[in-house]
Amino acid sequence: MSHYFKNDATLDHDVDIFHVTILNNQFSFYTDKGVFSKRGLDYGSKVLIENLKIDPNIKQVLDVGCGYGPIGLSIAKAHPNLFVTMVDINERAINLARKNAEKNNVSNVEIKSSDLFSNVSGTYDLIISNPPIRAGKQIIFKLYEHAEKHLKKGGLLCVVIQKKQGAPSTFEYLKTLFSSVEVVEKDKGYWVILSKKQ
Repeated sequence: MSHYFKNDATLDHDVDIFHVTILNNQFSFYTDKGVFSKRGLDYGSKVLIENLKIDPNIKQVLDVGCGYGPIGLSIAKAHPNLFVTMVDINERAINLARKNAEKNNVSNVEIKSSDLFSNVSGTYDLIISNPPIRAGKQIIFKLYEHAEKHLKKGGLLCVVIQKKQGAPSTFEYLKTLFSSVEVVEKDKGYWVILSKKQ
């Protein structure tokens, strides 16, 4: 069985396109088999995007597990002064994200293949993720640990996770890594959790 958090080049294609308004911008997104939320914008991603407060000091953003790109591209388009690096292990998702950046005229992004942080260097003001929960808690917690190391001093990690898929344990674990952790939104079982590096 193929999973969106793995790279499966053998999977056949079923390219689709959907249209959505995010942060007052119209988007058209190409999707395909083998990527997360193929049929439309995932509700958790929507809640995350709508609850991100982009401070003027934020310049460098990293979207981990970007999929076909709705989170990173919508933030980049709404905030052209930012530069968003978008990474995913899934080559199909990366190719779609690049196609979607071009389709939606978003140029302040870099989209590259990376198994979590394996191909990520440097530090960021903000790291965002709708993490691949089905990959398992061990991988998700590793994502949080690496995120903390790749944040600048005072940098923020913002994640969305369903309560039934481990939001309370994520919240408790993040408190062991960050000086400040808060749930900034709860919506239909989704928690948006914001962590700040001292």
